[in-house]
Amino acid sequence: MTSKRRWSVNLNLQENDVGYNQLKQKPSPIDMRSVQAVKKEMEQKSTKHNDAGAIDKESKQTLAIRARKQSKAFSIALSPGKQIAMNAFMLYMSGRNLNIFSISILSSAILSPVRGIMSVSNAFRSCEDPDGKIDLTSSKALFILMNLAWLGVGLYKMATMKLLPLTSADWEKYVVWKHVMETSSIPPV
Repeated sequence: MTSKRRWSVNLNLQENDVGYNQLKQKPSPIDMRSVQAVKKEMEQKSTKHNDAGAIDKESKQTLAIRARKQSKAFSIALSPGKQIAMNAFMLYMSGRNLNIFSISILSSAILSPVRGIMSVSNAFRSCEDPDGKIDLTSSKALFILMNLAWLGVGLYKMATMKLLPLTSADWEKYVVWKHVMETSSIPPV
């Protein structure tokens, strides 16, 4: 006695549904592009090896693991980008005054990206492949770029709090003053 409920909806598109062809023409999300590339590679290998026999499960599993590792590496590369907005909001809310709260948030905004840049290889260690078939250079470059953007937000906040020496008055100690050879007792007019 299985009856279809009135309120249930099937969200899977079929070929005869409205908008199916338009949706298929749209580009896939960024994370799925690497997975689809591996699927295409698998299909090409299966057509090549169809004569000798089907691809064994191990090669399919290794390709699937490689695709998962690439998508994980891309998500690790984007993780500092998620923290930039949160840190920028915290820096904004801390204000321009020098107090312990603003200094601790500012030091976190400066030191966290520096630590992230220094530990790039540790961050991507779980995504490395022993065979070396996974290319992590683009993910590592994106990770470093995101950390540099995060560092830039922290440096901007330091500049607005007047903690960076950016004006000429900050470098007054290094200005060489001329030694006056003559003095006059007549006041200037």
